Amino acid sequence: MTPLVFFSFVSLGQAGAAEHRAYNEWHLLDHRPENLALPGVAWGDRWSRPDDFKAVSSASDEHAGTDYVAMYWFRDPVSESVRAWDQLGADSFQWGRGPIIPGVSRSLLAFFRPVRGYVNPGSLVAADVLPFRPVRGMHVQLVKHAEPMSLAVHERHTFADRVEMPRLTGLDGVAGGWTFSFDRHQQHSTLTFGEDKQDARGSMRLRLLYLDGDPLETTDRIARAENELAEHEIAGHDAPGTEILLDTPVRTIIPWQDW
Repeated sequence: MTPLVFFSFVSLGQAGAAEHRAYNEWHLLDHRPENLALPGVAWGDRWSRPDDFKAVSSASDEHAGTDYVAMYWFRDPVSESVRAWDQLGADSFQWGRGPIIPGVSRSLLAFFRPVRGYVNPGSLVAADVLPFRPVRGMHVQLVKHAEPMSLAVHERHTFADRVEMPRLTGLDGVAGGWTFSFDRHQQHSTLTFGEDKQDARGSMRLRLLYLDGDPLETTDRIARAENELAEHEIAGHDAPGTEILLDTPVRTIIPWQDW
């Protein structure tokens, strides 16, 4: 799959329905199509986190208000692809079309390296095809490691690859999944994004599960499977200094219907 992925966690604070509609219209009818038209962008998508989804999630204070999660996959040559994408953001600002929008805050703007993809055998497609496949939602988990190069974290990665991900992607309602390792925060060439963020490479790990089933029902299955793994596969399941920053389902946004 592509060598670099961008993630954005977005909050609209206490905004009402009208503000959410305006933001969705901007992102889905303006911002996302402009990005997808870039040759260096392989794919991009975005999901919402409504209140009933927040109720079954866990999050740090920084990410608790996340309303939307977006991601973009970049093609090689990555440096050129990101440069053109970065320039589009600068041009859009000059056009008066975002991405700096009143009331919108972003708790995460970062690039990650894909680690590995996994598929449910019933999905038929390869892991590289998962990002292009329609889903009803996603399950997102972002964790932070205090000592990302420690033996304990290495064991946790081994557990995730050999036990956790095969088990979770075999659940009913889960089409597959991908894991990602933090590379760097976005530092835009002209816009004020990521200027005060400092985290070591590899210090965060992001897991995506692609959901064919109802996101809330499938999240319950995921939670039960994780609890079973924690009880029976202790070694490598967790590492000292590992903090869950966000663990939540998100749902696919249907234009106009969900606005």
